[in-house]
Amino acid sequence: MNRMNDEQWQAVANNDGSYDGSFFYAVKTTGIFCRPSCRSKLPNRENIDFFLTADQALAAGFRPCKRCKPTGERLPDEEWIALVTAYADAHYAEALTLATLAELTHGTPYHLHRTFRRITGLTPVEYVQQVRIGQARRRLTESDASIAEVGRAVGLANTPYFITLFKKKTGQTPEAYRRQHRQPNKQQTEETRS
Repeated sequence: MNRMNDEQWQAVANNDGSYDGSFFYAVKTTGIFCRPSCRSKLPNRENIDFFLTADQALAAGFRPCKRCKPTGERLPDEEWIALVTAYADAHYAEALTLATLAELTHGTPYHLHRTFRRITGLTPVEYVQQVRIGQARRRLTESDASIAEVGRAVGLANTPYFITLFKKKTGQTPEAYRRQHRQPNKQQTEETRS
């Protein structure tokens, strides 16, 4: 694993197919590696490592891109979806759309949506919402942050939308959820004082 030189960076930036086979680049933030000619979104240079062979990239724990197929084989769908869910789990507070997730994991939105639903039973957007609501539940019971602050912290900055989505997914508003799930702790504290 090495840093890219300027010539290699230009090959990646220009999707130069004449460099295919001479090196592969890996994107640390997504865990995927590609051929220089890959047409995926150009990653930040500081997030890239390069390898002389696909085997070196695989040995370093990177997975082949679904778009440019650097190993000549397609990444199994289950591994691709595991990569997408791991990214969503780690970056739920960021703006995550179907198009963003597809671009980051080197697929198309249509194929990602269809494959994700087949494997998980959810759409990618539903999965991200599930993660965000789970994190919101935790924050509501463990912090005194306002409802708006909790919403922002989990990637749902529009407070009315956060409240509506939370109620749709849990059957309660965030405030009611907080009261109900903090109540036993409050009673225990009062009983301890008596």
